[in-house]
Order: sequence, then C-alpha cells, then structure tokens
Amino acid sequence: MNKVILMGRLTRDPEVRYSNAAEPLAIVRYTLAVDRRVSRERRDSGEQTADFINCTAFGRAAEFVERYFRKGQLVSVVGRMQVRSYDDNTGQRRWATEVITDEHFFAESRASFESRGQGGGQNPNYNNNYGDNNFMPPDQGNYAPPQQQKPAGDSFFEVDTGPSLDDDDLPF
Repeated sequence: MNKVILMGRLTRDPEVRYSNAAEPLAIVRYTLAVDRRVSRERRDSGEQTADFINCTAFGRAAEFVERYFRKGQLVSVVGRMQVRSYDDNTGQRRWATEVITDEHFFAESRASFESRGQGGGQNPNYNNNYGDNNFMPPDQGNYAPPQQQKPAGDSFFEVDTGPSLDDDDLPF
C-alpha cells in the first residue's frame, strides 16, 4: 500500500499551471516543511530539523490548493509517494521523489494563521464563513466536523474494549 499522510507548513505559495490538453487540467506544485522528531537533548539545544517534501496535486484538488493555501500555513495532506526519473540538460539521469496529493485539510484556523503575521498576502476570495473549527470550505462536499466526546468524570474518555481477547486468539 502506498499512502502518505503529512502535516507541515507551506514554504511558498503554491504554483499552478494548466495542461495543454483539449480540456486544460490544473496542476499545482508546492513544498511542505514537515518537522522531524529529534531527541530531547537536540531539541533543548535549539536544533530544529525539517524535511522539505515536494507535493503535486491535479484537477479540482489543485484548484482547491491554489485558492486556499498560502505560504506559512499549517496544512495536512493525504496522497501517495511517487518516484520518477528524467534526463537533465547534460544528459544525466536524475530522480525525483514527490507526493501526489488527493486530500487537503486546514490544520490551523484562519485566525491563528493570520495572527502569526503570515496572512498578509491572503487570497481575497478566501472567505471564512464556515467557522474556525471546520477544516474544509463549504463548496468541498458535505463536510461536518467530528462530534466531540465528553470525558468521564475522571477526565478520561470512555473506551469500548469489546470482547476480551487471549493471547491464543491473536494471529501472530
């Protein structure tokens, strides 16, 4: 199975292009800076590491990214890893690894994004009339935010454990 789930910040505004087909297809490319876990000692010394992941989206997903995503914004994406090769200008064989994204989600509210000073170049068509807790705009299907469970009196969530299992019941 080839499935990738990432959460990170856009390093620049997405770049959109359209194919030369009879019906042009939107193609958007962007890069996510995804934090990498580091040891406590390295984190305490101020060392921060990130992986910069190249992402590509096509069609309606690309149009969504172009319209709503901006540099510095925290987003979450779901897609698949793809490796391709090409010959550069000197005839050298080069390899490129990227994530082809199918699903895109906001991982922070618009207010949070703008309060960090990143929202200055925000798209004027971006209208947050759907609240800060929903992660998709209204024109993206029938999205409803997940229902919150109430913690029990001891501040722990109730967990349905189902039937009890013995070690003999496990397949490994």
